[in-house]
Amino acid sequence: MTANATAPAAGKAFYDHPLRAPVLAELHARPFVAVSTPARILHVAFLVDRAQAIADRAAFASLCLARGQPAPGRDAKQHRVAFGRFVLRWERHAEFTTYTWEVPAEDVVEGGLPFQPSGASLADVLTQLPQPGPLLVAVDLHLVTDTADALPLDRLFDRTSLARSDVEDGFAEIATDFQPDPSGFVRILVRDRGMTDDAAGALVQRVLEIETYRTLALLGLPEAQRLAPTVAHSENELSALTEQMRQSEGLAANNKLLHALTGLAAQLEADAAASLFRFGATRAYEEIVSSRLRTIGERPISGYPTWQQFLLRRLQPAMRTCQAIEQRQANLSVKLTSAANLLRTRVDVELEQQNRNLLQSMNKRARMQLRLQQTVEGLSVAAISYYVISLLHYALEGLHARAEAAGLHYDVGVATAIAVPLVVLLIWSVVRRIRRGHAEDDA
Repeated sequence: MTANATAPAAGKAFYDHPLRAPVLAELHARPFVAVSTPARILHVAFLVDRAQAIADRAAFASLCLARGQPAPGRDAKQHRVAFGRFVLRWERHAEFTTYTWEVPAEDVVEGGLPFQPSGASLADVLTQLPQPGPLLVAVDLHLVTDTADALPLDRLFDRTSLARSDVEDGFAEIATDFQPDPSGFVRILVRDRGMTDDAAGALVQRVLEIETYRTLALLGLPEAQRLAPTVAHSENELSALTEQMRQSEGLAANNKLLHALTGLAAQLEADAAASLFRFGATRAYEEIVSSRLRTIGERPISGYPTWQQFLLRRLQPAMRTCQAIEQRQANLSVKLTSAANLLRTRVDVELEQQNRNLLQSMNKRARMQLRLQQTVEGLSVAAISYYVISLLHYALEGLHARAEAAGLHYDVGVATAIAVPLVVLLIWSVVRRIRRGHAEDDA
């Protein structure tokens, strides 16, 4: 049994992996909810950071308890609660929170003009909650029975940007112009041609996700537009610096260029790190939008673009802009690293050349010092020998009188002369032995 595994429960033969429960629960974290036609769905999404998400969960839990309804669990990612005849669904995502307001069927007027009354007038319960963060997505979805083709779509949507398509094997039609109405909601019309409640619920959720994630995906575009001048400036700076590298000579000039390159690389890496999450999220959201569009299985309606065609024409250029900036950042980082390594190698070579010249100079000075030392040693042998012979000469003169009294006679000068080579040889031998002992100690 591993250290982090839990013991088997009573009556069970196996123990669970600590992550088994959350992994299994993830597949059911956001289930489809059956929707009956007609229906009105109001959906809003707010960008939140960690602190705002915690405060939002607490505020929603307080509202549920105040209305006598159960609050969401501590680790719950979604919670659906009924407030009288209305149903509110709360969902927590990585960087945003959504509220989906389901208006009861009896409040949806059949036969009249869709999207009446306005979405803002229906979402009164949301005003009882503090806004968790800046509003990013607001959708007013109307699910109606497709009784005729006489719905005045030109009055509901902007004809120039209206996208329509048949979905769910022809059992439904979806239409929107992706533009906010006067109350700030993007209107989506879904015409039911015989869907089951489960199929209608799945379609509604996928359509809401398409609008939510396509808006989130476009958050990368302002970041790319903000970074574009900086990246262009860095590319121009790199070009100028590499041109200077071809002409620069000397350690001081190369060190100055290396400092400029490392500063430019630091700025680029800071910008890339700051935009890393945004561009990564943009790619993920765009993939979700594409996946949802494939799932609903659009069929074109003559004279109108499908949602996929409309979004490909408008969304894909923005995604390519983000990808281009991210790729330019990556390429620029590689080129900056290569240029810095090349320049650093040149600086290292110049430093090695200076070190070699310094060592050669030190060797030359050492040889000069050795010669000077040898000269000094020769002079010191002569000086020491002179003093020793002088002392010996005085000693021989002092002993001369006693030697004559004892019957011995010698010439002091001759004796001193005979002693000179012996003394010099002895002093030289002693000095040499001392020098050899110092050399052995240094080794």
